[in-house]
Amino acid sequence: MPSSVVEVFKRKIQVPLRRFVCLNLALALGLGATMVPLRPATAANTVKAAIIVDANTGGVLYSRSADVRRSPASLTKIMTLYILFAYLRAGKITFDTEFVVTPHAAGQSPTKLGLKPGSTIKVSDAIKALVTKSANDAAATIAENLGGTEANFGSMMTKTAHKLGMKNTTFRNASGLPNKEQLTTARDMAILAMHIMRDYPEYYGVFETRYFTYKGRKYRNHNRLLFGYKGTNGIKTGYTRAAGFNLTASVQRGDKHLVGVVLGGRTGAKRDAALRALFDKHWHKASRGKPSVSSSLIASLLGSSSSSNPPPPSRKPAYALAAARTTMTPTAAARPVTLASAPAQGDASTPGDTVRASLSPNRAAPRGGTKPTQYAGTFHVQVGAYTSQSDAQNRLGMVQQRAPKILDGHMPFTAAFMRGNREWYRARFAGFSKSDARSACVALKRMSLDCIALAAE
Repeated sequence: MPSSVVEVFKRKIQVPLRRFVCLNLALALGLGATMVPLRPATAANTVKAAIIVDANTGGVLYSRSADVRRSPASLTKIMTLYILFAYLRAGKITFDTEFVVTPHAAGQSPTKLGLKPGSTIKVSDAIKALVTKSANDAAATIAENLGGTEANFGSMMTKTAHKLGMKNTTFRNASGLPNKEQLTTARDMAILAMHIMRDYPEYYGVFETRYFTYKGRKYRNHNRLLFGYKGTNGIKTGYTRAAGFNLTASVQRGDKHLVGVVLGGRTGAKRDAALRALFDKHWHKASRGKPSVSSSLIASLLGSSSSSNPPPPSRKPAYALAAARTTMTPTAAARPVTLASAPAQGDASTPGDTVRASLSPNRAAPRGGTKPTQYAGTFHVQVGAYTSQSDAQNRLGMVQQRAPKILDGHMPFTAAFMRGNREWYRARFAGFSKSDARSACVALKRMSLDCIALAAE
């Protein structure tokens, strides 16, 4: 072979060979794919649609195919919980209410808890099952107990979505399992994320739950950003074959707050990398402070038809609602949020305390004969703050064991926040009125348990 040909051949194989050697060295050292993070432009191309929103203003910092309708998959469960939170605040149910599992709910496709027909599950467990495990049987159980049938609950979800300004969204079930008519957009999912944070701040903290233990089994939250992306405080992942890999996430660092949605990722890892890269790229654009715009401006941006408040949940027993009651949209606190292409702002008003109402007398009592209780409210009781989430959870368990009567019916959760460069976790109990939170703290302090009553952020 002529020397010139040999030299050309050597040059052609040297670069690939060096890359091969470097790749194998990286794998041997355990560096793997973390060596070269995806560039934002490359990351965006791994998903079908995306949007990044400044949660302090409602302004859109980035969008790509944000109004193209796609399957939401398990992002659907955010709306399922939005409606459930309305029932909690109105006092129609409590965290200790037990929902009956029907054969329809038990027969849902995985992922699920494996609930059995005729069994019951506490509302608090059903909530955490949706947030962490994304359990489809728990979602269907919520739907049937609140809507009578899952189809009826789907109508409630759609009507609520349209009231919130999610005009391109249709729901047909509570779980996000495949249905050709169940569609949404990245923009609509961002609207929903902002609403659930602002309309139900006393319950939103549950989306930070990293682990959930049910009947001896421990489940890890599918949202991997909670475990490795600074400031992440929720909210939900989703996947079906038709939808691809979806993610809605909220990240708060100091007084900056972004909400992002990506739909149609090729893999879970690429979906997560795409959203992290987009957050990183647009973080410097985020405004500082808190939202401070009136709801009237938001209503005008969405159109006057979106400004009316939906009626509160029905007073009838939750799982006995007639299928014909499809006009019910269960929230009185909902106000439209705009995500226009030009920077806009969201509604900053905090929902006030609501009048607590007990469950209808003809509702079946929870298993064991316990009577339904009447807990609702927008205040939290905080019993500590720790640099370890496990320490915060241990604190919650200890306080709950020592003061079960005081805290019965109030859901424990941890809420992450940044102090300097370190992440801390608040240990809290939800669902108090202002006066009840103060009374609970007085009682806890008498037991030498540190406590503070405060409004949900």
